[in-house]
Formats: sequence, structure tokens, C-alpha cells
Amino acid sequence: MILVFDPYWLAKPFLHCLDPEDAHELTLRALEANVVPWQPRGDDPVLATTLFGRALPNPVGLAAGFDKNARVYERMGMHGFGFVEVGGVTPLPQAGNPRPRVFRLPEDGAVINRLGFPNEGASAIEARLKRKGRTDGIGLGINLASNAESADPADDFVQLARTFARYADYLTLDVSCPNTANGLVFLDPVRLSNLLVRLAAVEWESARPALVAKLSPDVDDVLLQRLVATLLDARIDGIIVANTTRARAADLRSAHASEAGGLSGTPLFAPSTALLARVRELSGGTVPLIGVGGIASGADAYAKVRAGASAVQLYTGLIYAGTGLITRIKRELAALLRRDGFASVAEAASAVAAPAT
Repeated sequence: MILVFDPYWLAKPFLHCLDPEDAHELTLRALEANVVPWQPRGDDPVLATTLFGRALPNPVGLAAGFDKNARVYERMGMHGFGFVEVGGVTPLPQAGNPRPRVFRLPEDGAVINRLGFPNEGASAIEARLKRKGRTDGIGLGINLASNAESADPADDFVQLARTFARYADYLTLDVSCPNTANGLVFLDPVRLSNLLVRLAAVEWESARPALVAKLSPDVDDVLLQRLVATLLDARIDGIIVANTTRARAADLRSAHASEAGGLSGTPLFAPSTALLARVRELSGGTVPLIGVGGIASGADAYAKVRAGASAVQLYTGLIYAGTGLITRIKRELAALLRRDGFASVAEAASAVAAPAT
């Protein structure tokens, strides 16, 4: 095995001395300036897959929240990703919640954020997408969200879906953000159903992209069953499992563990993977699932796939390991697929064991 020097380990001490948002902005500027080293090209063929009709070189995606304003999405294939999700995007520009609003929990491999969807708004982000064009060889999703002070959150989603349909392979209905006033209103199955009815009535100016819903890990099983049934009844094209959590495990060690907001990273891995397996059971494998939450290794990605995920996403792991993590995840995932005799990610995802009776 050839060892490749990863400069992130030189940059990390400096970045982690900065406020997390300032470090993130510096990272985006470095990516824009093309000074972040590219990851090796040419993925193992066993990783090739298809998601929402788009052929992908690998199933590892960049989760929403990293590239909120579509500043670097077109570069992320060079850094090893198979697809990328831009946003969350709201119709109007939104400042989000007061700072400080992002906290690293290094002892726990986690982050807490209460950002509240800060972004430049749909017009600015559409202009950037129009100028940059589609991604080169990887998939593109756009995460949609309602403005915090909107009087009609459903209309926000309809407007955004019309605006961004022509640019994306899929649109994510982010109905599970814990950090903004309208972030959780569609966890009411009745309101969710009404939203999906309104989206079904949209007259698309171009081909309709896949519509995907992002679920919260903070729902009980009764509500989860109702939400999944509502999504399936509306013929949703996919489900992302799961968003950040308000729950706090008792064994968190960081001084920031009590901060309000959504927790992501290692502590979210086990509950989000269990939830993913439950959604796979409830959906019967009828729609693609994207597994997100706490992925920091190829074994983590493989566990999501075996729980039913057609693809996976990560973000927090990059904060602690840099983009070299993507190459390592893909190498380890390919080895695990071959070890267990799977010819593809899709085969492994569909081979989920039946629940015990």
C-alpha cells in the first residue's frame, strides 16, 4: 500500500484554534482557490452505483451544510466524493441564529450546531448554479428549507422546488432541522401530506428531479411509522436518514456537550443506523435510502449499506480527518464488499437480513 502525505494534519491544529465557522470559511476559500490537494482519481469498480437515475463513481456523498451557498460543489468530485448536496437553501436570504452557534466536541468526535440555515437565499444561489453548471461526473442534490419567519412554509418548498428543479439530480425536503422555527413543522404527518400534495401538483418547466425527504432521529416509532407511510403514499423518491439530534448521550465528555442545537458525528452513528434499518424495514426496500450520521470509516459506511442505504453522506468526519478520509472510506468499503462476496453496493444494500420473528 502506498502511503500518501496528507497536509490536513499540518493544517488541523491551526484550523481548530479558530472559531468553527471561521475555520469553515477558511476551508471554503482554500477550496475555491484550488489549494486543497485532490484525492486520487479512479474508484474501485465495485463502488460504482446508481442513485435516482444518475450513475455515480462511488456512493459516498457530501452532506448538506458544508456548501450552503454552492461555492465549491463542482470541485468535490476531485476530492473523492460520488455526489454532493448543496444547501440548505431558503427562498430569502437568512442570517441564522446568533453566534457562537457551532461547537466542536473533539473528545467525542462530534459537533453541535444551531446555525439556523444561514444562506444567501435562492436568487443568489441559483445565479451561482447557473454560472458554474452541473457537477462533473458526480451527482448533485439541493437541500431545501423554509425561512424561519415564513407564514407559509409549504409555499417556500414549492417555490424552491420550481426554482432548482433544472439544476439537480434530487431535491431534499429538509423537514427535520432542529434549529429553526419552521424546521420541524412537517414532522406532523398531516402537514407533511399537504406539502407533498402541493408538490405533486407542480407543473415542472423541466424534467422533475427526484424528491427526497430528510427525517429526524428524534421521533418515536409510532410517529416514524406514520411519517414513512405518508412519504410512501405520496410516492417519495427517496429518504435520508437522519438529521442531527437534540438528544445527548450520558457519556459525552466534552465541555460543550450541554450546548443547545443538533448533535452530529460519532455519537449519532449507532442511533441513526438503527433508525435507518427501521426505515428500511418500514419501506420494504421500495425507495432508495441515504444513510448519514457519524460515518468516520469504511466500516461505518458499510454498516449503513448493510442497514439498507443505497448511498451514504458525511460532513462532521471531515472536520476531524480532512478529505483524505474519503479515500480511506472508499478503500475500506470496497474491501468489505469484496470480503463478503458482494459485487456492488446495491447488492449489499438489498441483502439486508429479514427481522427476527
